Amino acid sequence: MNNSDLSIKLQTNKHLKEVCTFGIGGPAKFYVEVHSIEEVQEALIYCNNNQLPYFILGKGSNCLFDDKGFPGVVIHNKIDFKMELSKGIFHVGAGYSFSLLGSQTAREGWAGLEFASGIPATVGGAVYMNAGANGKETYEFLTSVDFLDEKGRFHTFQKENLSFSYRTSPFQRMKGCIVGATFTLQPSYEARKKQLDIISYRINTQPYSEKSAGCIFRNPQSNHAGALIDKLGLKGYKIGGAEVSEMHANFIVNTENASAKDVLELIAHIKQHVKSHTEIELETEVRYIPYQQFPLDNRSTATLQRADLLDRDEFIAITMNEERYKRGTSIIRPSIDHPAEIADPL
Repeated sequence: MNNSDLSIKLQTNKHLKEVCTFGIGGPAKFYVEVHSIEEVQEALIYCNNNQLPYFILGKGSNCLFDDKGFPGVVIHNKIDFKMELSKGIFHVGAGYSFSLLGSQTAREGWAGLEFASGIPATVGGAVYMNAGANGKETYEFLTSVDFLDEKGRFHTFQKENLSFSYRTSPFQRMKGCIVGATFTLQPSYEARKKQLDIISYRINTQPYSEKSAGCIFRNPQSNHAGALIDKLGLKGYKIGGAEVSEMHANFIVNTENASAKDVLELIAHIKQHVKSHTEIELETEVRYIPYQQFPLDNRSTATLQRADLLDRDEFIAITMNEERYKRGTSIIRPSIDHPAEIADPL
């Protein structure tokens, strides 16, 4: 492994608690920030050639890193361009703030992504998880997704060739990294008011001022995880530095230097309590990334990255048509100039 030939800068022993919203996580063996498609290509090819496991990081929400850290490469996607290709059609980098995109487009009179305002995610993370709120989901407004496979080859997938469901996308089983997405929105005089109402409600009902990963559990069918947990009197319940939020029961907040162990034990306690009282089996939405020394064999590093990072009993098998994957374009796009990072309004 010769890092000196890389144009991207690999940092060693970067503490992951510094780059995630939970404020939890030990050091990554390697950490790199990527600001262009070419830099992502270089990072993926490096991991593939050296059989290193990798993890794609966006906003740093919805994930829980292990206290020991991560024994591979954490690739922090900061591709943050935004272009209006034509009226209501926006091409956006995967590292762009999803919340900011929702606020900006609503302010400009475009409806569709108002629900994104306040969601602590990047565009890439929102597509990857099919983020949603207020009865809307990310895939509804997608036109296409730009993607680099594990060998750095560029593909554009049209939405009609992809299968999405609740908090699930085909990218959760694909090998590589989302680098951009195109959205199609509709004009609306009500978009800005709707967006402001959504963000006002979130600020008043969710613990924005505290360290958390967002919602911990998926909502079970015809029910709400937060309501179930609240009804059982678990608000304020604490293990170590991890506590069920007093403001919203589907949030766990890091109050006193919580460890990943604290959070995992609290999650297990909540699941057991809900199951014993309601017979409902809650499924986690937050993704736990364990510390695991992967063997350097011929298995795909991306397969290790995606499949082995999920709790095995909760792993959702997502299928996609391989012929559609093969039809993705394999061209390398030129460099994209992107603006300096804009602070999220929240």
